[in-house]
Amino acid sequence: MGERMLVTQALDERDLLVKKIVDKIAKASFVDTIKPNEDKVYAKRISKEEYAKEAEGAYQQIMDLIERFQKIDAAIVASNAETKITTSYGVFTVAGAISIRSRLRGAGAYDGEADFEGSLQEKLKSEYNERIRFCDLKNSQLQTTAENMRLSILGKDSKVKDDKPLGVVDAYVKENTTELVDPLNVKKKLEALEEKRNTLLTELDTQIKVSNATTFIEIV
Repeated sequence: MGERMLVTQALDERDLLVKKIVDKIAKASFVDTIKPNEDKVYAKRISKEEYAKEAEGAYQQIMDLIERFQKIDAAIVASNAETKITTSYGVFTVAGAISIRSRLRGAGAYDGEADFEGSLQEKLKSEYNERIRFCDLKNSQLQTTAENMRLSILGKDSKVKDDKPLGVVDAYVKENTTELVDPLNVKKKLEALEEKRNTLLTELDTQIKVSNATTFIEIV
C-alpha cells in the first residue's frame, strides 16, 4: 500500500523538493584534494575518510530526493490525465485544462505564440481600427473635394442656389464615399472572444483548484 495524499499536498511537496535538491547540490562537495604529508583534504579541512563519508551521504541524499520527486511528479501527472473537470465550454481532463490555461496566458513552450485567440483578437482589433481610420480620412478628403466643387459651381459669393448642378456633387459624394466592409461584425466577435477567454480562464482556475483540493493520489 502506497502513501496517500491530496494533489495540493503533493504539489506543495514537489515544489519544496525542487528547492531542497537544488540547495543540496549547491552545498555538497564530491571532489577535493589532499597531499601525502597531510591528513586533511584541502577545501573541507576534514580527514579523507570523513570527506568520503560526507560525499557519499550527500550524493545518496540527493538521489533519494530525486527519486521522491519523480514518484510524486508521476502520480500528479497520472492523476491530471485521468481526473476531469467541467466548465461552461466543455469537459476537460485536469492536464488538458492546465494546458489550455497556460496557452491562453502565453506561457509554455511556445512563449505566447500558441495564444491563437489572443492573436486573432489583436488582428481583428488592429485591422478594424486601421480601416475605420482609413474610411474617416478618405471621407474627410472627399468632403473637402465636394466643398470645392460646390464653390466652383456656385461661386464663393453667390447666394443663388441651383439644385441641379449641386446634384452632380451629391452624386459624386455618394459614388465615392468609402464604406467599411465588415462581414463578421468585428466588434461583436471581439466581445464574444473576450467574454469566452475571461470566463474560461476563471472557470479553469476555480475547477483546477477544487480538483486539486479534493483528489487523492497514491505515491508508490
